[in-house]
Amino acid sequence: MPNPSKPDFATLGGLLLAIGGIAGGLVIEGGKLQDVVQITSAMIVLGGTIGAVMIATPLPVLIRAARQLGNVLFWSTEAAAERIEEIIALAVQARRNGILALEWQASGIQDPFLRNALNLAVDGIEPARIRDIMELEIGLFEQNAEAEAGVFEAAGGYAPTIGIVGAVLGLIPVMKNLANVDEVGRGIAVAFVATIYGVASANIFFLPAAGKLKARAHELVRIRELTLEGILGIAEGVNHRLIRVKLEAFLERNPLPKKTRGSQAATSAPAAAEG
Repeated sequence: MPNPSKPDFATLGGLLLAIGGIAGGLVIEGGKLQDVVQITSAMIVLGGTIGAVMIATPLPVLIRAARQLGNVLFWSTEAAAERIEEIIALAVQARRNGILALEWQASGIQDPFLRNALNLAVDGIEPARIRDIMELEIGLFEQNAEAEAGVFEAAGGYAPTIGIVGAVLGLIPVMKNLANVDEVGRGIAVAFVATIYGVASANIFFLPAAGKLKARAHELVRIRELTLEGILGIAEGVNHRLIRVKLEAFLERNPLPKKTRGSQAATSAPAAAEG
């Protein structure tokens, strides 16, 4: 069962370190924070970037990505070790009382993936068919996760360009007052703040957020693969000790890229059939 949400200190600490390092470097070089604090530049960059993402992204994907923003700053951890113990407890009960004894427990399981897989096993569905159904669900989850992370990647691509647009807009009034040298220098400095906002927002938040969401998705896929193997073991009547040995192998490897996982699943299917 997922643990309560808690702050992701890696994300929060990274943001503080990145912003603090940039601001600190500015001050050390003799600049002032007021020089880079401009509401108009922020409006241009954020408004333009969000607008471009909205144009490029289907609305359902955009809404899902907005909801995933909380998973960048906060995380409800779902430990693989805890899932293993949950599955082993189910396996022990199934071995003692029969798999039908798990029917009443299935309705009380909060994780939808585990609940659905267990219900299929209790209903007597063949293990091969259970694997097909649940692997399809895993694949769809991966596709959705990639699309949601892609929204932040798109924002990271648009933001620097919108920053350049903001800089050009800031230079327009400067070009109208070339006769006033003091105003020209001040205006050029102000104009380039939008470029800073665009590049900084892309590389400090948007692109790292996309990477964090992909890492979250890979971890959840690993736990779902673990869950599927455990339920298949229960459905096949495998001893709970052997199930534990198999599931604990998931604790010793990192989440694999999608293509690698696909090839691994293809090679493990015959092995499972032989077992």
